[in-house]
Amino acid sequence: MTGRPTLNQRRRDATRLEIARTAAALFAEQGAESTTAEEIALAAGISLRTFYRYFSVKEDAVAPLLAAGGRQWVDQLADSPDDLPLREALERAAVASLTPPDEAGAEMMQWTRSLLRDPRLEGTWQRVHADSEERLRAVLAERCPRGTDPLEIRLAAAAATAAIRVALEQWATSDAPATGPGSPQDLGARCMRELTAGLRLWGRVS
Repeated sequence: MTGRPTLNQRRRDATRLEIARTAAALFAEQGAESTTAEEIALAAGISLRTFYRYFSVKEDAVAPLLAAGGRQWVDQLADSPDDLPLREALERAAVASLTPPDEAGAEMMQWTRSLLRDPRLEGTWQRVHADSEERLRAVLAERCPRGTDPLEIRLAAAAATAAIRVALEQWATSDAPATGPGSPQDLGARCMRELTAGLRLWGRVS
């Protein structure tokens, strides 16, 4: 689908995100293992049948929430100026997406920390990042000159996505705040610089 999403699609996306927020709050409070799909549906004000129309298993209910930051990061990269060096654009977009814009964003970041500490959600987390890598690869390909080696684009997408994943996972294991030293944006900038430093792609694009 191209262009602006339809009204029905926007409603479905909004419903999925509301369920995700509800599931995240419950998982953060009592853990994914102790939370049932019935509890999520009840707290979200939907039927269990509706819940399973959106998610096949309860663990995947938080996927839209975990994926939101990745989508924001890739969208910001896509909107960055064409004359900005690609490696710098990647780091700026990563830092911006990992910086809570307001109190609600800070709360969502704390939910993310709780979710990343839950081993039952590891599979969902890995799938979210695999999807993010695919989206990033497409954006990188659009910014690269025609004839750029697809392997170099893929390596750049994998390294950049890994930088975000490692930064968030490292932060989740610590007691560092959501902003400042040791925060996701602090670790994200460091990981992005170190994991992408040796890529040949940067020598082929401005």
